[in-house]
Amino acid sequence: MENQKRTTIYDIARKLDLNASSVSRALSGKSNVSETTKALILKTAKELNYRPNSMASNLRRGENRTIGVVVPRINQNYFSNIIAGIEEVTYQKGYNLIICQSNESYEREVKCVDTLINQHVSCIFLSISADFENNEHLKSVAEHGINLVQFDRVDDSLDTYKVLCGNEEAAFEAVSHLIEQGYKRIALLEGPQNLNIFKQRKAGYLAALSKHGFPIIENLIIENAWTRELGANATKDLLSLPEPPDAIFASTSDFAALGVLDVAQSKGIKVPQELGICGFSNEEFTQITQPSLTTIDQFSKEIGKNVANLYFQKMKKGLATEVGKIVNIKPQLIIRNSTLKNSV
Repeated sequence: MENQKRTTIYDIARKLDLNASSVSRALSGKSNVSETTKALILKTAKELNYRPNSMASNLRRGENRTIGVVVPRINQNYFSNIIAGIEEVTYQKGYNLIICQSNESYEREVKCVDTLINQHVSCIFLSISADFENNEHLKSVAEHGINLVQFDRVDDSLDTYKVLCGNEEAAFEAVSHLIEQGYKRIALLEGPQNLNIFKQRKAGYLAALSKHGFPIIENLIIENAWTRELGANATKDLLSLPEPPDAIFASTSDFAALGVLDVAQSKGIKVPQELGICGFSNEEFTQITQPSLTTIDQFSKEIGKNVANLYFQKMKKGLATEVGKIVNIKPQLIIRNSTLKNSV
C-alpha cells in the first residue's frame, strides 16, 4: 500500500472553499471564527485524518518542545537507565525526545548532532563517543542557539553544563577494598585515555596503590579492554605473565569484568579465592553471575534526571550560575562475592 500524503490545512481549505487562515484559526480554537464554520472545519479535518504538525507550530511560536539525546550505546543498562531518567522528567514537562546512538563512532556522533540541529531541538544532552576527536560539532550547537548539556563522558575544554560521576573516588574505593581483602597484585583494565572518565578511574587506581604502599607495575595495566571480548583477551595475557595478578579491576565496564570471569572459569581459577574481580556500572547481570560481581553503582537514572533538570530548572529559566553548571553524582561500591576473599 502506498503512503498517503499527509493532510494539511490547505487540503481542508480547498475542500471547504475557505481561506487557510480561517482553517488555522478554527483548528487552534480561536474565537474569531463562527461556531458553524468551526464545526464544519473540525468535522472535515477528522474525515481527512488531519493531524497538526506540532514541530512547525512550535517553531512559529519560537519554541520546539523536543530534546535530542546522544549516547554511545543504547543497549547498555547504564545508558538506557540514563535515558529513562531523562524521559521521566521531559515527559512531565510535555517535551518529546529524539534518541541517537553514536555506537562509539566520532563520525556517527557528528552526524547525530547535525541531525538534531536540523530538527531545531531546544537542547541536546550528550555523552561523547570512545573515538572522540574534536569538539567543532559541539561548538556549532551553541552557534545555532541550541542548549547543550554534557554527561558522564564530557569534553572538559568546553564550558557547558555537565553532570558527572565521581569516577576517581569510586576507583580509589574499589582498589582499596581489594587491598583490604588481601589481594597483592591488582591489575587494571583501562579505557581510552582520551575520555575523562577513564583517566579519572586510572587516577583512582594509582592513588589507592600509592596510599597503601603498593608499587605500580606497568604490565598489570591493560589499555582499551572494555568489552566482554577485550576483557577476556586482556585476562588471558595477564594470567600468562610469570607473576600473574591475583585481582583484576575492570574499570571500563561490567562487560569487561564478565570477560574476566569467563576466562577464570574456563581455566578452573577459583573466584574470589585465587582471583578477585571488580567491574564498573552495576549492570543487571552482575547480581546473577556465579559468583556475583562486585561493581560500582553510578546511579544512572539519577544522572538522567539531573541532566534534564539542569535544562528545565536552570538553563531554560536563565537561573544558572558558574557554580551551578556542574552537578556531581556520588557513586557507590557494591561489594559482592567476586571480591570477598576474606569471607571464603
